[in-house]
Amino acid sequence: MTGAPLPIALTMGEPAGIGGELSIKAWYRHRRNLTPFYLLDDPDRITALSEAMGTPIAAGVISEPAEAAAIFPDRLPVLPVSLSAPVVSGQLNAANIAAVQTSIEIAVRHVEDGTAAAMVTNPIHKEALYNAGFAHPGHTEFLAALAGLQSEPVMMLATEALRVATVTRHISLANALKRLSPELIIETVATVHLSLCRDFAVPNPRIAVAALNPHSGEGGAMGLEEAEIILPAIEALQARGILVTGPHPADTLFHEKARAGYDAAVCMYHDQALIPIKTIDFDRAVNITLGLPFIRTSPDHGTALDIAGTGTARESSLVAALALARTISANRQRAGAQ
Repeated sequence: MTGAPLPIALTMGEPAGIGGELSIKAWYRHRRNLTPFYLLDDPDRITALSEAMGTPIAAGVISEPAEAAAIFPDRLPVLPVSLSAPVVSGQLNAANIAAVQTSIEIAVRHVEDGTAAAMVTNPIHKEALYNAGFAHPGHTEFLAALAGLQSEPVMMLATEALRVATVTRHISLANALKRLSPELIIETVATVHLSLCRDFAVPNPRIAVAALNPHSGEGGAMGLEEAEIILPAIEALQARGILVTGPHPADTLFHEKARAGYDAAVCMYHDQALIPIKTIDFDRAVNITLGLPFIRTSPDHGTALDIAGTGTARESSLVAALALARTISANRQRAGAQ
């Protein structure tokens, strides 16, 4: 593929949160090292926010993604998405929920029609969306619905030191236990394996599967899920030629020496995966949705309403998400050319 790379679509996220601040800082401080991106947001809001932060920037209004690259060195490209009410940092306003969803929907349209290389999503506030009638547990599920997926997408979190994926996501622990099945584990690990090969250019990925119970169930004394659900899935995956091991006790799976033995770990539920990765590298962890027909990454943190508007939010996770989206796009292009 020749010519300039396609730009990356960056969504608004919750406007009362830190997404706007992060977007401004990412462009202002890091644009020389990033693939051009454009922000789906209100240009006047971004200009006013940058002035309030003491980092006045020029927001360049664009009408289509193709215009982003030309102005990116000098202005932050913004494709307008109208807000219904003024934004007050840290204060949720249900009137602006429609704009949050519109921003995501436009980004999906752009990656699906090939005018954007990938989409990166700023954090949304799930409770505010639920109160406004949002029908999905989170970003991942909303994107899957927009893409028309019939299968389950997979949530992966990645840093330089660790990659983790979850078999179940944004559901209660009680419901996660009910959802676990050999079939879901097999589907998750297979999706992770494909991503490691294609998106991360790992030639022979090694995947470690975490146990559910303490001490991997201690031979059944602490639970039967390892023997009845997890191990049959691992054996089926090994029969396919996938380099997968486990079930490994989760309490010994994430220290430095253990991490050297695999390229990604697959965990049974949300916190089993997110606690170790956020402990290891909270500021640079990136959320990647696997199984979509397009590339989507996101910073691995929330809207941080408590510090919104103070200018203290760190943009490192968003910058990492933008950089990883570029890397995955380049790796997929190379894989498709082979």
